[in-house]
This record gives sequence, structure tokens and C-alpha cells, in this order.
Amino acid sequence: MNPLIRKLERFTRLSDEDKRLLQQAASARIVNYDSHQDIIAEGEEPNDVNLILAGWVCRYKQLADGGRQIMSFLLPGDLCDLNIFLLRRMDHALGTLTPVAVAKISRDLLQEMLNADPRLNRALWWEVLVTAAIHREWLVNIGRRTALERVAHLLCEIYVRQDSVGRVKGGRCELPVTQVELADALGLSAVHVNRTLRELRLSGLIDWRDKHLSIPDLDALTAVARFDPDYLHLDYEGERFDAEC
Repeated sequence: MNPLIRKLERFTRLSDEDKRLLQQAASARIVNYDSHQDIIAEGEEPNDVNLILAGWVCRYKQLADGGRQIMSFLLPGDLCDLNIFLLRRMDHALGTLTPVAVAKISRDLLQEMLNADPRLNRALWWEVLVTAAIHREWLVNIGRRTALERVAHLLCEIYVRQDSVGRVKGGRCELPVTQVELADALGLSAVHVNRTLRELRLSGLIDWRDKHLSIPDLDALTAVARFDPDYLHLDYEGERFDAEC
């Protein structure tokens, strides 16, 4: 299933016409990228909304001293900035962490989607609000949590987000990033991240190998992280809406 359809159906029941439009958006113009390429660089003018179909992308800022701050991980089913057309130029970059397939959604097609049906319009803006909520939680993570809590919290989020779109199989999900990339996302040194991951492994809370993450006891890791998934808004609050098929 189109990962965006699966994601939005956490919020509402989509009609056949809604799904047709979303499938059209996901297949009209697909661009493939290799690892560690910019989809769009800071300062460039945005012309399309990018829908991640496969692979991992990060939102990041490059600093003058060569350092990098990763501000979010974008996974299959994520839309990159639904309202991007309001900007003249990007104030950050989108870069690939793995080989990636991206659907380019034009301004006209996006407008058609937003105008098609109030239910689909609500679902797309729900996606925008969830993205903003994740940004707020990352700010709290970097500003107020210990290193152990930061790492554990991010791993919980990655696992739960993937589980919500059916990407957890046998208790395992993808985690195809490096420890340096985790460090860039968490405001920690790579050495500190390595030490913290080792502590989590030795405690039996995680198993990360071959670019896949296993969490044997999600409740235990959640307790260590003080992770509350409410900010992801995955509790089917839109089930009260029904679709006319």
C-alpha cells in the first residue's frame, strides 16, 4: 500500500477517490536519489512537495564550522513541508541517508488534493500538525533529557512511527543510520552515543545490528526514555469520520 495512504488512514477513513488522488501523487513523478545527496539544498527555491516513498531522509542545517544539526528523520509516507510553496528559498536542506525514492508533488496537484474533499484536506493538515509536534518533542529531547533518555526516546519514536505504517516485522524495524548521524540528531558526540548505545544493549533493552533495530521490551525502553507517544497522534482520533466509497 502507498505509505502515505496507510499513514493518513490512522486519522480518517479515506474514500476511493481520496486514495486515487493520493496514488496519483505518489506515482506521477518519481525521482531516485543515492545515499548522501541533497534533495533540495538550503537557499534553493522549492518547486515541489516531496513525498518519501522508500528510504530515509533527514532535515538538516549545516553550520559554518562544518558541523551539522539533523532536525528530523523523514520516513516512507512522510510529506516534506506541505506548505513549502509559501517560501522563496529553503532555510534548511533535505538530504538522503540511504538510497531514496521520492514522489514530486506539483503545486497544482497539491491544490487539487486539498480542494478535493474536506476529509482529505483535514487528513493532510493532520500530517502537518504531527510533523510540528515531532519537532517540538525533538527540542525537548535535546534541551531537557539526559543522554540515555535522548537516545532511548529517539529509538522509541523511530520504532513506533514505523510500526504505525506496518514497517515493523517480527519486532524489528529498519534503522539504517550511523552513530554519527544519531549524534547529529541528538546534539551529542559520536563517542557519547556509542557509549549510550552500549549501555542500552548491555541492559537488554535494544539489539541494533545489520541496519535493523529490535526492542525486546518496548515498555521497559519507554520507561527509561520517559517516552509518551501522544505527540505522534496515532490514537485514531479520526475514526469518527466515515468515507463515502
